[in-house]
Amino acid sequence: MEFTPTVPAKRLPPVTVRDLPEPPANTWRIIGPGLVGAGVGLASGEFILWPYIASQVGLVFIWGAAIGIITQWFLNMEIERYTLATGETALTGFSRFWKHWGIVFVAMTLLSNLWPGWVTTSATMVTYLTGGTPRYIAIGMLVVIALALSLAPVIYNALEKVIFVKIALVTTLIVVALIFAITSDAWVNLGRGLTVDATFPVPPLELAVLMGAIAYAGAGGGQNLCQSNWIRDKGFGMGVYVPRLVSPVTGQEEAAPSTGFQFAPTPENLRRWRQWWRFANIEQGTTFALVTFVTIALMSMLAYSTVFGREGLENSIGFLQVEGEVLQQTVAPWFGVLFWVIGALALFASAMGIVDYTSRLAADVIKTVYARNASESRIYTILVWSMAVVGSVILLLGFDQPLFLLVLSACFAAVMMFVYSILLIILNRKALPQELRVRSYRLGALVWSVVFFGTLTVLVLIQQVQKITSGG
Repeated sequence: MEFTPTVPAKRLPPVTVRDLPEPPANTWRIIGPGLVGAGVGLASGEFILWPYIASQVGLVFIWGAAIGIITQWFLNMEIERYTLATGETALTGFSRFWKHWGIVFVAMTLLSNLWPGWVTTSATMVTYLTGGTPRYIAIGMLVVIALALSLAPVIYNALEKVIFVKIALVTTLIVVALIFAITSDAWVNLGRGLTVDATFPVPPLELAVLMGAIAYAGAGGGQNLCQSNWIRDKGFGMGVYVPRLVSPVTGQEEAAPSTGFQFAPTPENLRRWRQWWRFANIEQGTTFALVTFVTIALMSMLAYSTVFGREGLENSIGFLQVEGEVLQQTVAPWFGVLFWVIGALALFASAMGIVDYTSRLAADVIKTVYARNASESRIYTILVWSMAVVGSVILLLGFDQPLFLLVLSACFAAVMMFVYSILLIILNRKALPQELRVRSYRLGALVWSVVFFGTLTVLVLIQQVQKITSGG
């Protein structure tokens, strides 16, 4: 059939028309991006924030995690929709409407993640086991992360393996906790927290803390956008035609155009599309959404069973030290050690994922929009090592994370999610054929996301301005 691409071509080169590939007969071999998203997102929020909330108010707010994860599932699927249909990332799609959207989101992601707080958390947990100085352990971790991401022949495959190991370790911790530490009372209160006792506990907790916990349950900010990159490297939909990101040292880079493809909405292509779309939804639902909620719920139940009602707990890395010590006292010394070992390894894997998605987003935008003849793999490797070097310098100089950067980090994720929720509506309504456009309840979910993250943005800005003006 005669087909004129609907993807805008005013600011970037036009897409090429090709048929949508047939989904593989064995879809098990392409399951992974949802687990990677869950694994990278299972960081301080799941190990500290949600358990801290459980330690303060019990399990009456666990419904908030379910709301946040469902919201992010809809967001991730709309990010994936464009990539499934074109092989381009969502950031490239945004850049087709205004050339610099991609670099705006990349800048906010970099400023949120450049300070190495995500790796010092893991290093601090190591000191609970071995002693030592977190600063130097964190520098060693940065070097290991940079080497792993720059030497792996196919970078996504290496990250996927690390995340799979992380999820296996966390699963081991949860199984042991179910046997030895989580009480029957926690199970009763989990059920009540999802039903009759569900409440919004303000006070004693700040509204911004609760809203932030909902918003970033699982992922948040730039990580959601990277679902495009991860499913493309895994070969979902039109991403089959796009070469994967490889190491410039050990991999073999393929020459390819920096922009994507589009298929004519023929009956055959639409049949394939329905199969791809159904698979992508199930993959995200059973990996990202389910794994994230189960982990948040069970880690919160562990905290409830051990430290609920204890005075002096803080929403910081110190919370994990106290929880591990209580586990040593109430269960057995070995269980506290296991908790810290798996926590340190899990947070290290999250740190590796954060370096990957930050560098991956930036490399994609630079290659596609600003340097189309450059090697994306080389750009990615330079960015990975830049993050490691800058993080190491910051740690060697002994700087604490300044209030200004804390304010930026808190605000950027909310602002990003608010803005790209709007852009996803525009992208998936205007850049795709009628048959593929977002509509119905999924469009309603994006509108909800705009309202929710818009409200959160205002709340966070007000809170941070009050802290600055009060000197807090």
